[in-house]
Amino acid sequence: MLAISLLVLLHEGGHFFFSKLFGVRVEKFYLFFDPWFHLFEWKPKNSDTAYGMGWLPLGGYCKIAGMIDESFDTEQMKQPVQPWEFRAKPAWQRLLIMIGGVLVNFLLALFIYSMVLFNWGDQYMGAKDLTMGYKFNQQAKAIGFQDHDIIVGYDGKDIKKFDVDLFRHVADAKTVQVMRQGKAVTINMPDNLSLLEMLQSSPAFARPFVPAELDSVFPDTPAEKAGLRKGDRILAINGKPVDSWNEFTHQIGVLSDQMTVAKTGADSLRLRTVNLVYTHESYAESLSATAQHPSADTLQLVLTPELLLGVNQTSIYTYYEPVTVSYGFFESLPAGISYGWNVLRGYVGDLKYVASAEGAKSLGGFGAIGSLFPSQWDWHQFWLMTAFLSIILAFMNILPIPALDGGHVLFLLYEIITRRKPSEKFMIRAEYVGFGILILLMVVANLNDILRWLGYM
Repeated sequence: MLAISLLVLLHEGGHFFFSKLFGVRVEKFYLFFDPWFHLFEWKPKNSDTAYGMGWLPLGGYCKIAGMIDESFDTEQMKQPVQPWEFRAKPAWQRLLIMIGGVLVNFLLALFIYSMVLFNWGDQYMGAKDLTMGYKFNQQAKAIGFQDHDIIVGYDGKDIKKFDVDLFRHVADAKTVQVMRQGKAVTINMPDNLSLLEMLQSSPAFARPFVPAELDSVFPDTPAEKAGLRKGDRILAINGKPVDSWNEFTHQIGVLSDQMTVAKTGADSLRLRTVNLVYTHESYAESLSATAQHPSADTLQLVLTPELLLGVNQTSIYTYYEPVTVSYGFFESLPAGISYGWNVLRGYVGDLKYVASAEGAKSLGGFGAIGSLFPSQWDWHQFWLMTAFLSIILAFMNILPIPALDGGHVLFLLYEIITRRKPSEKFMIRAEYVGFGILILLMVVANLNDILRWLGYM
């Protein structure tokens, strides 16, 4: 709520600034919408603007006099044109007023990214540093990848970081370069690989290989009761080989699917009772030619009703040191601009998947936005997510859809090019159509959130 409120206030503040700059009257400046009533309203003495807060937290608005907007105030448009109205100003001034909000949101995102880099620096895992390579699913192996391949480049270009951009590059590349047992290998990629399918597939298309070693064991859990301890490595579950946490998670997912059709408590108990093969030998020791290989042990235990073992898993941070880069104030500005531009480019590139059935299912509303933030307060993550939402808000608002800023910009560009102004009747109808599209998208996105919460998606 804090992030969205901040972004909405500054977005509408962009419209407000240019309106005041060109002498256009702003009648209302509101955080949140106020159908039927508002939480509070304040109008300074000798001011034309009423400031307030609505009760419906779906955004905010800046009601500009003489403009057809989401307020659908057609009565005002029937009156003679006044010099302080939006419609009385030249097209170039109206254009700046309309792009003011998007401009503020985009500049804000770049500024936040710059200050995040200045204050916290940048920390990432080097793509070439993942010496244990990746664990690949069957789709990836059919293309030519092998477990423990280290992805180092695409189309002849080096990959520097392990992040979501690595998967974007792999999805769009014609060739991917990997290191396999110390040798460079080039893999030819298919043309129809989807980033969305790569990220949503189970098991995942590719994830850093992390041995199924126990980082710690929680007290009074199935793992502790069975005698497992920190450093133990799981080798198999119910006869299925396990060489990494990726594989272990997949096997637990298989059990979870079977649990959905369990009809009795006895069925549930039977599924939760698993045979686990493990060893006290670490993954590093198993690679050593001189290591003494102890025999594996087998035990039977009952997982919790949530199918939890009761352990903390090791992660890539257990085995690798991240790269940390610090920035001075003036260094952070171009670095922040580059960072923000890369985020925007990735977001825009991913929108092509929205037209697919799986892409439509991935749409999310306020629940999805909330899930972006960590469960505990973290200023670093707060500002990163706020900047990301600011970029989304800027891009979505500039789309040429009536009722959005981009729709008004489209009609203003038409006016500037043709020197003909669309009729007010057309603009009102277009506003209704655009508003209907937005309501439909909002319903679909938030319905997806509800279905995900209920477990249907």
